[in-house]
Amino acid sequence: MAQPDEPHPPVVPSCPLPSKICDVVRSERPRSCCGMAMAGFRTAKYQLPEWHRRNAGVCYQAFSAGEQAERGRAEAKSLVKHAAASAQRAQEYSKATLGQRLQDIHFWRMELQKEIMELDAETNLLAAQKLRLERALDATEVPYAVVVDNLECRERRQPPDLAADEVERQLMKEADLIRDIRDLLKRTIIQAATQIRSNRIQKENCELDWSDKVETYHIDDKCVGYCTDSTNVQFHPSSVKFEENASTPKSWAQFSHDNISRAEQEKLASVQLRSLINSIIHDASEDLRMQRAAVSEAFDTHCRELDDAKLRLEQHLQQILKDIGDEEANIVNLKKAIRDKEAYLKVAHTRLYDRSFRPNVELCRDEPQFRLVNEVEELTVFLEALKRKLMESEQNLKNLEETRMKLEKEIAVKANSIFIDREKCMGNRVRYPVDLEVASYKQ
Repeated sequence: MAQPDEPHPPVVPSCPLPSKICDVVRSERPRSCCGMAMAGFRTAKYQLPEWHRRNAGVCYQAFSAGEQAERGRAEAKSLVKHAAASAQRAQEYSKATLGQRLQDIHFWRMELQKEIMELDAETNLLAAQKLRLERALDATEVPYAVVVDNLECRERRQPPDLAADEVERQLMKEADLIRDIRDLLKRTIIQAATQIRSNRIQKENCELDWSDKVETYHIDDKCVGYCTDSTNVQFHPSSVKFEENASTPKSWAQFSHDNISRAEQEKLASVQLRSLINSIIHDASEDLRMQRAAVSEAFDTHCRELDDAKLRLEQHLQQILKDIGDEEANIVNLKKAIRDKEAYLKVAHTRLYDRSFRPNVELCRDEPQFRLVNEVEELTVFLEALKRKLMESEQNLKNLEETRMKLEKEIAVKANSIFIDREKCMGNRVRYPVDLEVASYKQ
């Protein structure tokens, strides 16, 4: 027997419930006047089996609804617990994923920052080398002006010293060398400017990538700090989708890797260009120094040759002047000898003339007559010889005078050449820079 306080278990009918609780028994009695008010409600009485069946059905429905509700509550509780655990795990996993992403972003950000600093430092070094090239180019203006001035000055030499000698050949070689060096420096300056521009473009690309990384790091770092207790979280249904232009982790990492790789390439090219600039400036300085020494040696040699030639000409001039004096004295002596011989000839002619007036037989070809005739003939021969010698001496004197004038002209030419080479050219070459490499460092 059941306890009074325990609920009676529902009575489950042994047969299935009919589709309708009961059948309405139509009454033949006329309806009451209030039938219209009770419209929609059953007015016939239930049969007892029907009443039991209906009560059993109501209890069964209540029991089924209770069981379903209980199952729903258990499922809801389990779902809530599972959803909470799943959401917690998903949030923790997302947080861990964001943390890993932050590490990746930090890694590439530091790599980009390192590359930016190194590329900026390398660009500054290359800019300093470019400045050295510009200063070296400016330093070549004075040597080129000196060489051109030397060539122009040497064009004012007088013939026969106006010759294509070794000095001129070395000066032309020096002028060509300076022109080649200037062209090389100009081309290298353009190359350095292009490389600096490439470095800055790649540095700007890395800076843009770095800036994006910094902004993304702050965004993801803020996302890591979000939790269910955060006050600034809200629904954004439209954000649950992938952007069409979104990158993949592989392409994202490859993008930064390519930027760093290109930066490394530009940095390597810049380092190689700086080394090339050092070599160019050093080699150009050495070539100019060696050519300057060659020109100076050619000038020294030529000036010594000019000094020796001028000294020899002066010695010959001294000898010619002495010869001219001797020749003039010789001419004076010859003229005096001719006058003396003419005096003797006059005496002999006068004797012969006076003896031609001897009378009659006294006009005799005696020994004195023959002697006077022989004397006249001898004096005439001597006079002719002396006159010929006088003409030769006068011609020799004329030749000596012409030689003297030529020597004096040659000496003047040599003196002019020495003045041009030693005073004008070599004196002007004192302005020549000592070292192009040193000049490239000067302010």
